[in-house]
Amino acid sequence: MDSRVTVINHPLIQHKLTIMRDINTGSKDFRELLEEISMLMCYEVTRSFQLEDVEIETPVCKTVAKTLTGKKVGIVPILRAGLGMVDGMLKLIPAAKVGHIGLYRDPETLKPVEYYCKLPSDINEREMIVTDPMLATGGSAADAIQLLKNKGAKNIKLMCLIAAPEGIKAVLEAHPDIEIYVAHVDEYLNDHGYIVPGLGDAGDRIFGTK
Repeated sequence: MDSRVTVINHPLIQHKLTIMRDINTGSKDFRELLEEISMLMCYEVTRSFQLEDVEIETPVCKTVAKTLTGKKVGIVPILRAGLGMVDGMLKLIPAAKVGHIGLYRDPETLKPVEYYCKLPSDINEREMIVTDPMLATGGSAADAIQLLKNKGAKNIKLMCLIAAPEGIKAVLEAHPDIEIYVAHVDEYLNDHGYIVPGLGDAGDRIFGTK
C-alpha cells in the first residue's frame, strides 16, 4: 500500500462497516453507524496535529500540559453523501468550520460536475479534511481537492469510508501531495462505476432515496 494511504482497520470500525454493508441495514442505522465510524476515523486523521506546552493549575498543583497549537480545521463534505460524516467529526473538533462542495457524477461519462461551492474564507490557514464515504473513480474527490487548492488551501487530507484501488490511484496521480484515510480498500469498480463489494449508493442509503 502507498505510504500516502492509511487504512484504519480498528476492530470497532470494521465491525460497524460490516453492518453498514448489509443490504438489510436501514437508513437510520446506516446514518448512525456512518457518524460513529467517522468519529473513530477522525481520531486517526488528526494524529499528526501539533501540540504545544501550556501552564495550567489542577486542583492539586500547577503543571505544564499539552494542548493543540491552535491550528484551525476545516471540514469539507462532498455533497451529498459526505454530509453523513460531518457530525461525528464535529463531536471531536467542535471548533472546525464546515464548507460544502456539490458534485454529481454524470451517468454517461462518470465524470464529476460541480453545482455548488461554499467554503470558509480562511481555508489557506486551515487543515482541510475532505469527506466522502465512497472513493470510487476518484473523479469527484480529485476535483474537490483541486477546487480547494484553487481557493488557496495548502493542507488537505481526504477521508473516505471505502475506496476502490482505481479511485486511490486517480487521486494520488492528480494530487501526489495528498494523504488519504480509508476504513477499507475494496476489490474493484464494476461497469457502472460502483465499488465491489461496496455498500451500494451511500447517499441513497443515508437519506432513504433511490
